[in-house]
Amino acid sequence: MLVRDAMSTVVLTIGPAHTLRQAAGLMAARRVGAAVVLDGDSSLGILTERDVLNAIGAGQNPDLETAGAHTTTDVVFAAPAWTLEEAAEAMTHGGFRHLIVMDRGGPVGIVSVRDIIRCWVPARRHAGTVAG
Repeated sequence: MLVRDAMSTVVLTIGPAHTLRQAAGLMAARRVGAAVVLDGDSSLGILTERDVLNAIGAGQNPDLETAGAHTTTDVVFAAPAWTLEEAAEAMTHGGFRHLIVMDRGGPVGIVSVRDIIRCWVPARRHAGTVAG
C-alpha cells in the first residue's frame, strides 16, 4: 500500500504569525494533528499538536507565542508513491508522527502514524466486539 492510499488530503496551512491558540483552534476545528506552516509560497515546516502542548507545558503564553517560533523546519517530506513501510521507517528514524506529502512542489496531504496503522490493521467487523 502507498502513502497516497493512506494520507489525509485535508491539509491545514497556516502562517508563521498565527498564535499557538489560533493554530490549536484551527487544528481542532479541522480535526487534524498538524498544520503546514507556509510563509508566502514557501514551506517553513510543520506545527504539530505536540509542539503546542510542549509550549504550553513550558508555561509559554499561547496568545503571544507564534507558530513560526515553534515550527519544526527540518522536515522530512514524503512522496505519494512511497510505500507505507518507507513512511513508517522515516517516522521511526526521525522520531516524529506526521509527514507532509509533497507532489509537484506543493503539499498534497499529510500522513500520520494513525493513518498507517488504520491501513495495516483490518477494521473490526462488529463495532461492539471487544478484544480480550
